[in-house]
Amino acid sequence: MNNTQTGGLKEHPVTLRAAVMMMYCLVAAGAFGIEEMIPDAGPGMTIVVLCVLPFIWAAPQALCAAELGSAITDAGGFYKWIQRGMGEFWAFQGCWCRTLSCYVDNTTYVVLAGSYTSMLIPMSSTAKFIFMAVLIAIFTVINLLGIEEVGKVSTIFSTVIFIVFVGVTIIGFVNWDHNPLEPFYNSGDYTLIGALGSCLATGMWMYSGYTSMSTLATECQDKTVIPRGLMIVMPIIALSYILPTIAGLGSVGNWSEWGTEGISFGHVLALAGAWGLPVFTVAAVCSQLSIFNTQIISVSRGFFGMSIDNLAPKALMKLSKKRKVPYVGVLSLSVVALCLCNLDFSVLITIDVTLLMVDYVLVFLSTARLRKTEPNMPRPFKIPGGDTFVKVLVAPGVIISVVALFLNGADYFLGGMIGLMSAPILYIIWKRMYGGLYKIDPVKYPINPRTKLAIGDLHRVVVILVIFGVIGFIGATWWFGFYEVGWEADYLDTYGKLKFMGDTGEEIVNWLYTTTKWLSVLYLAAAVVIKIAAVKIDPRSKEIPDQDMKEEKNEL
Repeated sequence: MNNTQTGGLKEHPVTLRAAVMMMYCLVAAGAFGIEEMIPDAGPGMTIVVLCVLPFIWAAPQALCAAELGSAITDAGGFYKWIQRGMGEFWAFQGCWCRTLSCYVDNTTYVVLAGSYTSMLIPMSSTAKFIFMAVLIAIFTVINLLGIEEVGKVSTIFSTVIFIVFVGVTIIGFVNWDHNPLEPFYNSGDYTLIGALGSCLATGMWMYSGYTSMSTLATECQDKTVIPRGLMIVMPIIALSYILPTIAGLGSVGNWSEWGTEGISFGHVLALAGAWGLPVFTVAAVCSQLSIFNTQIISVSRGFFGMSIDNLAPKALMKLSKKRKVPYVGVLSLSVVALCLCNLDFSVLITIDVTLLMVDYVLVFLSTARLRKTEPNMPRPFKIPGGDTFVKVLVAPGVIISVVALFLNGADYFLGGMIGLMSAPILYIIWKRMYGGLYKIDPVKYPINPRTKLAIGDLHRVVVILVIFGVIGFIGATWWFGFYEVGWEADYLDTYGKLKFMGDTGEEIVNWLYTTTKWLSVLYLAAAVVIKIAAVKIDPRSKEIPDQDMKEEKNEL
């Protein structure tokens, strides 16, 4: 593999065990989060969703990641998959959306680790901040040492988490005393669709992340270790969610009282002794730190591939001399975490769901498209069943991604709409500044001399604006008003301190719907204007006037 593909990253002898442990930390790190699903949706609905999502959401992710990861191991991972299948523009959209969201929510893990620790050791706000800062420093150093050290730490954390949840499962089944499926859904607070929506968003989040390890493929000497690890970790994660949940509900019951501040899996351990809750709290700390640790190494490589392709500042490609670690990416994540860890960023987190959906949809589409455009590309691991089966496999994932945009709520959708537009805007800026793939191969990746962008990019921007303009208008004028009946109190609890949105739940709801509607109108209007300009100055054909090309080459 040449230096252009790797960017100078060093290969390491990553074992299959270490890869599995890192994947487990990236995707799951225990069944934390299910406690919130149970009272919202109901015990039966929670268990059904946990059992169904592995087949229609997790499996497509893992199988697509295994196939593309075995075929394309360049630095950048999933970014390079999308680029190969969908092109430069869409690859940037997927990588930027995914990496931006991870920069924000990665901080939540160190914050949660600090909160869980304060349950065992009471701390003042200042002491808690110092504690979190120390944690950030420790895991920054570990990541600067490299992938092998991250793998070792992940193995330790994963082992602790595995042991604790195996204990939860065994103790829960031994003390079985309730029907874990009753009631099927929370009919007191939700309709059947509402209960599904409240559960689906969390379930999708818990079964997400199978493509995260792809950014490390270049640094693994054995290129099969990640595809093989994905096939191992997928059923492990599903079982580590389903079995403790059934065991917990079957033993402790009281489904309506579950939650991070109510009944948890720790109360199942407590059935065996007073040591249960403290041990579970330690496991919770390990879980959050394991995710934070592995997220740093995965996300820090996110912009690396774009830098290689001249679509991001070259500073992001800087490597440490000895260990060849992209230290600028690692340090930037740590700085962001340090800045955000003492803030209330519940509003910022709303952009994450939409941004992550962009990545997943593009990976699904790239898998199907590459089967058509590059049927003979070597695929050491190939999804069985033929090209038609691949289309059938990825279709539910694409549908679920779109459905999730409507089920997460108006605030998540609005936040996602705003955050999403940073991707095409930044692409235009960085493409014009750094040149993109045109700088690598101007014949294969020509640009439009008038726009300094790849041919057809303006038309692609129109696609984004139209898609989110249309679904945003539908959501604001009809769907959210139908779906979010009774959510006023929840919105007031979350955004009541933001007075510009209103002083009552009804006012906040109206503000969200109105803002989404007019933002959608703005997107559609911008799409019309850009489309008119694109027809005139951005032909889709690669045939560019010779004189324009000569002028462009002279400028370069």
